[in-house]
Amino acid sequence: MSVKSAQGPAGVGAEQRFAPIAELAGAALVLIVVGGIYMASYAPRRPPLTVPICLAAASGALLAVNVVLLLRTRGLAWDKFFLVGRWTLLSYVIAAALIEFAFVKDHTRGGALVVLTAMLALFAVNVPLIVAFTVARFQAARIDAT
Repeated sequence: MSVKSAQGPAGVGAEQRFAPIAELAGAALVLIVVGGIYMASYAPRRPPLTVPICLAAASGALLAVNVVLLLRTRGLAWDKFFLVGRWTLLSYVIAAALIEFAFVKDHTRGGALVVLTAMLALFAVNVPLIVAFTVARFQAARIDAT
């Protein structure tokens, strides 16, 4: 994946490549959704937690890789990333909290609640990461005059 660099006449026609951050975050989301569907398929019985825990751990590992790749990214419009990411994160944390409330109100207890909470946390972080990165990669990076 590449985008045109908007860094002035010298950058015209030059393409900038970014790490597959949105793709990895999407894969992490797929793992979370599969884990949630797996757990829901056992309702109203208590689900076995081995598969959802493994899926959540794999999703967490992908998120960790994504953070490392994101920290190593050059030429990203970080101001736009944080502007969009902050508000998107706020909205998804609120949504995840409402879903968590529904789980607690529905008497989900024990290990199942812990796994679902971890999955919701991963969900609430991965979606804003995708949105913020996608916006920031297509914006011109601010160049510091030093």
